[in-house]
Amino acid sequence: MSKKRNAILIHIFLVLFLVNTLAPLAIAVSTSLKSPGDTSSPLELFSQFSFESYRTAFDKMNFTSSFLNSLITTLGSVFVVVIVASMAAYPLGRINSKLSRFLYILFISGLVIPGQMVVIPIAQVFSQLGIPSTRFTPMIMFITCSIPFSAFLYTGFMRSVPAEIEESAYLDGANLFTRFYKIVFPLLAPATVSVVITQGIWIWNDYFYPLIFVNKQSEMSLPVTMLNFLGDKENPAQWSVLFAACVLCAIPLIILFTLLQKYFVGGISAGAVKG
Repeated sequence: MSKKRNAILIHIFLVLFLVNTLAPLAIAVSTSLKSPGDTSSPLELFSQFSFESYRTAFDKMNFTSSFLNSLITTLGSVFVVVIVASMAAYPLGRINSKLSRFLYILFISGLVIPGQMVVIPIAQVFSQLGIPSTRFTPMIMFITCSIPFSAFLYTGFMRSVPAEIEESAYLDGANLFTRFYKIVFPLLAPATVSVVITQGIWIWNDYFYPLIFVNKQSEMSLPVTMLNFLGDKENPAQWSVLFAACVLCAIPLIILFTLLQKYFVGGISAGAVKG
């Protein structure tokens, strides 16, 4: 009897947790389907099915240009992070010495200090070095902040890959880079997908670094252009348009996660357990 009661309580808790999680999403989608001038309560779910707010958001945020800016920044940053972090994890996961353990801890220590804490001195350094404020400038911060976690994930997964699989290639005369890119790196696909999803979502959604390091409106990313819909005292926010912009920004991430979710779970589990 007690087991049945516990099962009922667990199911009730899960249902409440699910409702609490999905309720804000339902409200956002429902509000985005209302006309821009609608002032009805957001709790009136799906009372309208108008795409006028989406058209307004698409035009005002210059979606095509902002989408390309976000895409260039995200893909470029993630590509560099995957290459650098996987190459760094190769010796960290293969060599068992005090130096490798020290370097591993050094990489992990980068997770302790948020990049936002040092953004002022970094901005001053960029200014002294003459680095221009373009769409590519935030990539420096994105890459730097993403490498510690990515190296941690890759190193944990690297330790689960047997070294014996490289022996035949080594006996055939394959050099270090050939063994890594032809044999080891393809086996790191689950970890690579995990890095792409975790860091790609963060880079895509981040508005802080583009807001600080990008000056031209034409080079702003999607999250920054969404700030234009917040409004002020004289021009109140049109919540239907704001939520429509949020949905437009989230659609690429939803598609990406849907396609790669089975690899994501495996990479996160292996990297965290083996690390």
